[in-house]
Amino acid sequence: MLIAIISRFRELQGTLAAVLFMELIDLVRQFVLKHYRVVSHYPRHHLIIAGGLSFLFLILLLLPGGEGNVDGSGRTQISISTSPQAPVETLQANQASNALVLSDFVVEAGSEAVAAPVLADVTVWQNIEVESGDSLSAIFTKVGLSNQDLFRVLNSSDEAKVLNLLYPGYQLDFRIPDQGQLEQLRVLKTPLEGYLFTLNENSYKVEPILNRPQISQTFKVGTIADSLFMAGKREQIPANTIMEMANIFGGVIDFILDPRTGDDFSILYEEKYLDGEFIGNGEILATQYTNQGKTYIAVRYLDAEGEVGYYNPDGESMRKAFLRSPLDVFRISSNFNPNRRHPILNTIRAHKGTDYAANRGTPIRATSEGRVTRASRYGSFGNLVTIQHAGGFETKYAHLSKYANGIKKGTRVRQGDIIGYVGSTGGATGPHLHYEFLVGGVHQNPRTILDKLPKAKSIEGAEMDNFRTQTASLMQHFVELNGTRLSILNQPSAD
Repeated sequence: MLIAIISRFRELQGTLAAVLFMELIDLVRQFVLKHYRVVSHYPRHHLIIAGGLSFLFLILLLLPGGEGNVDGSGRTQISISTSPQAPVETLQANQASNALVLSDFVVEAGSEAVAAPVLADVTVWQNIEVESGDSLSAIFTKVGLSNQDLFRVLNSSDEAKVLNLLYPGYQLDFRIPDQGQLEQLRVLKTPLEGYLFTLNENSYKVEPILNRPQISQTFKVGTIADSLFMAGKREQIPANTIMEMANIFGGVIDFILDPRTGDDFSILYEEKYLDGEFIGNGEILATQYTNQGKTYIAVRYLDAEGEVGYYNPDGESMRKAFLRSPLDVFRISSNFNPNRRHPILNTIRAHKGTDYAANRGTPIRATSEGRVTRASRYGSFGNLVTIQHAGGFETKYAHLSKYANGIKKGTRVRQGDIIGYVGSTGGATGPHLHYEFLVGGVHQNPRTILDKLPKAKSIEGAEMDNFRTQTASLMQHFVELNGTRLSILNQPSAD
């Protein structure tokens, strides 16, 4: 065996493997000399096993390296052929299939979108998806570009500001045909929206990208057995869609107190596809909810000013002046009570709002449009947001874990906007939202005052013709879908 090893060693002389082998033997020799005393303390059979394993390791180093081979320079060559006799054209095709393949997209030129040709030379494109913690300079360095290249792109136009606000999930595609020469940069905020930077002498021309998805309609129905959220999950309705449905009916139905077992609903909404691949959900077109025998219907309408709203078939807005609750998922842990015993102080102290218990991080929505007058820490309220609304109304949202992006004093918010997230800051005993409602500076019970407030503005008579024209075919289709559903439900079961 020793003779075979020596013979194999001589075959490898002059190669990188031989050098490594000699260095390894020398290291083993030095280790044994330096640590002989330590080794002598170990049981003899342990040393025999360790020696055997080391010997096997040395033998493996001397064996041929599979499909790779070692040339005279000591470099290992690795085959990338998919078959023993794969032609050059096949190898090139395999390499191209692993490169970034850019699909057709639409570049919006002026006010008219035009189709752009498929970008050529896909093998010179490098694709980066922004991850949490990434910086623009680090990404440019990663693809072999300098800070000077970054500076030129950032100062090319106002649209380049999008690069200063990168979010995880953004896609950056770099076309670099020559080392260090950025010819094009495609920035996709979503699969449908982005910008294309193209080198034009010493600057970059910027064009907005607008991909047009294919839209299909999906109709789903459900029955309440526990909660609206769970009913939607059973019917595989996306969570954000079912929450938006709750928001639409938020002015007329309290989805914590009002729903009953046996309530049912139906919903018609959009799904978006790009090149045959599902990329997300679109708008709710029409929805219906039957609560304790009373049916509510809402249909989407785009008014003359470009504002989207949901109305019943008679043109009355589903949106009240205030939402009935600022959370989508919660349970009421403490109601408005002027004689409540404080859970910490153990004294009678008025509870001037409603406590909504919910998981930490649950989004909190503004119950009506208005202006933020406070977004800061405030005593036992912890992180507090206060919003002033028209007509002398004010709402307060306390114990937040953090504020939503952009929420600060002076910010204008719309009904349903996320203003913060549930937490337990201040004097909270656990994660929940403390919500207060004031009229003219006087605290009111948020659970009862809403019934005394007027509805939001409904469609005026002059616009009713446009409303009926826009929604007539949609309502007819929605009614037919619900009729088909009812006929199926009413069919006698087969014995």
